[in-house]
Amino acid sequence: MTKPLRLELDRSARTPLAEQIHNGIRAAIENGVLAPGARLPSWQDLAAQLGVARGTVRSAYEKLSSAQLIVAGRATGTHVADRLSFPVRQDKAPDPGSFMEMYRELTAGPAFFQMGVPGQATLPATLLARIRAQAVRVEMSAPAIYPDPRGELELRREIAAYLALARGIACAPSQIVITGGFSGGLGLALRVLGLEQEKVWMEDPGFPFTRHGLELARLSVVPIPVDADGIDVTYGLQHAPDAALAVVTPGQQAPLGSTLSLERRARLLDWAAQGKAWVIEDDYLSELQLKGRATPALASLDRAGRVIHIGSFSKTVTPTLRLGFVVAPTALASRFAEAAACLAPAPGPAVQLAMADFIREGHYLRHLRRTKRAYAAQADTLLKLLRARTANVALAGLAAVLRLPNGTSDLSIAREAASFGLAPTPLSLWYASEASARPGLLLGIATSPQKRIEASCEKLFEIIERQV
Repeated sequence: MTKPLRLELDRSARTPLAEQIHNGIRAAIENGVLAPGARLPSWQDLAAQLGVARGTVRSAYEKLSSAQLIVAGRATGTHVADRLSFPVRQDKAPDPGSFMEMYRELTAGPAFFQMGVPGQATLPATLLARIRAQAVRVEMSAPAIYPDPRGELELRREIAAYLALARGIACAPSQIVITGGFSGGLGLALRVLGLEQEKVWMEDPGFPFTRHGLELARLSVVPIPVDADGIDVTYGLQHAPDAALAVVTPGQQAPLGSTLSLERRARLLDWAAQGKAWVIEDDYLSELQLKGRATPALASLDRAGRVIHIGSFSKTVTPTLRLGFVVAPTALASRFAEAAACLAPAPGPAVQLAMADFIREGHYLRHLRRTKRAYAAQADTLLKLLRARTANVALAGLAAVLRLPNGTSDLSIAREAASFGLAPTPLSLWYASEASARPGLLLGIATSPQKRIEASCEKLFEIIERQV
């Protein structure tokens, strides 16, 4: 039985009466007050009931009819249309234990100790906003044509010049493809290589999102241990010499911070050249080396054209840009361009043009210098406070690694800390399996401003002591 329809009109509201009538009837239909087939009064009758002009109701009915919510016929009158029943879509939390739950927990924020995001204190936000506004005006005044799917030439030129200066990579703009951050570059590279069912070396511990991405691309992941010299190439040669790909963080290993030694770099490149394998270099921190000068990129030593270099501006500027780049070996440059054109074109021109201006005018290098000084001071303060409580702590890139006793649940500690606005990352999540996992906490330096650092460390150790 159809429930009675009650429409209440607010004549003092800014919303036109016709729109109010439309919204009220639509809500009644969607909420089940008016069932499919229910008869509505004629627009003349409803106008008389509501005390409005007939044209007002007629306008509302016409809009409902256009939306296929009602059907009007001379013989049968106006009825609610028959509709398929669709479940109401609701946003819900990811399933417990799922990848997306882990992703949400690791990327939530901003919070103290959070990894993977830069600090905001040194970012020239006003300057960058002005440059972006100018770039938007340029984009909107340009001819309405499809941009180069590889990315704007201005930005690719600036990146090529920067890489030659800071990372030792000699490349042409034609080898560079602009992507939606590192993950966009990884996805593009995996599409180009087409290595389904092949083996891939993956650092253990290593970035969990990269590992899951390799699994989604249907590669067989072979975890390779990491030590003070980086990925253990000898282990890889013994256990999976026939792998078709290796994914490495040679500059500053994620998450332990070691630099891949020159000897292992040479062995890795030799293995790739001899076996026609590929190496993806994740240069996630670029030249953000807090102690000394950053080592040249692995791609700078590559003479056989087997290294695919991926960088981004997420850690050096902000992840909200979703801006990264791939440097393809010369032999693969055309295939990367084809894949970008058909499957993964570069982000919109405005953000690219803004970044090109930011680099060309010298702001990017000045920003990096200021940022490194600020991060170095924050790292010194954080390490001093941590080492006053424990010897099991070390600097690892832009994080401090705090080791915990075996059997400790670093995940539980991290979840309790979250309720206090702290976001340490559980180290165990970075390992390929529970058997190889070691408990610990990764404490982001970039998000540890000195004015709150002492109180945050005290609270963190209170939580640890309750659970260890």
